[in-house]
Amino acid sequence: MIQSTVASGSVSPVKMLVTTFASNKTPPPYPTTVSAATSHPETPKVHLKSIDRRRILASLAASITPFLAPNPHLNHEESPLPPVFLFPSADARGLFQMPPVRLSNRYFLVRAGESEFESLGIINTNPVAKTSVDNGLSKIGKKQAVKAALRLKEIGACDNGCWIWPSITQRAYQAAEIIAAINGVNRSNIVPEYSFLDARGLGAYEGKALQSVSEIYASDSVSTNIKPPPINDGTPNESVADVFVRVTQLMSILETQYSEDTVIIVSPDSDNLTILQAGLVGLDLRRHSELSFEPGEVRFFDPSSIPTYKQPASALYKCLNPPNCTRV
Repeated sequence: MIQSTVASGSVSPVKMLVTTFASNKTPPPYPTTVSAATSHPETPKVHLKSIDRRRILASLAASITPFLAPNPHLNHEESPLPPVFLFPSADARGLFQMPPVRLSNRYFLVRAGESEFESLGIINTNPVAKTSVDNGLSKIGKKQAVKAALRLKEIGACDNGCWIWPSITQRAYQAAEIIAAINGVNRSNIVPEYSFLDARGLGAYEGKALQSVSEIYASDSVSTNIKPPPINDGTPNESVADVFVRVTQLMSILETQYSEDTVIIVSPDSDNLTILQAGLVGLDLRRHSELSFEPGEVRFFDPSSIPTYKQPASALYKCLNPPNCTRV
């Protein structure tokens, strides 16, 4: 039985568990009703910081899922516990590191087609506007998305089924819908990503000409920790290392959630994909821009998927512990 007792003053009701006993049984040695203690003036007030529920849920999912996976080294038929409660072995998936020893799925990296802002030659990376119509595909961008979808169909990306993970950014999600329609993929297999695939925030470069991105890449080549200048309109100013953290979290979720599946990642910009690909193959993240994706470009991920003309000199630029890269 649940009993509520309210003390005098402004103290909120306190719910307590009270156990009832039959009349023919000996009563417990302690009272069954307890009054809520009156708060004292000297009790310090506790101020709690705001909580980012989405980040906590994403981190929790990535961290506990491996412990819910069956252990392949144990005989489930002889175990008294169902497989879901068996603890994993050391090689459990979900403990994702860059570069990975292996991948459980095959991945296609797709950059969405040109956006309306890009058609005007303007940088727009503020996440507040990511679902606006102006962030949707331009006429050219729609043709590029169709071309990407046909390319995926040509190589049979979704012949045995696939999952499409687009950014919730308007142009990326529109591209995902085009890919699904042309490849016969059910809309329920489109999984919108709400934060890990946001276009890289370029801070004070917001609203400037697209050509000025070259200045950011010049800073990237010096250090992965250099951020674009900040701005007070809500646009993030992200370094290469910041984006690397996001795409690593994304891969951790995908590698935990799927096994032997095909996943098509649709990004609104090139930087997400170049930083991801550089991290996956162990290339120096400072050279990520040399792996640039054109609008509508499709790339199947494997170590040999980097175009030859874009490959950095591996003898000089190699990174086995991104984003901490040094020239060797």
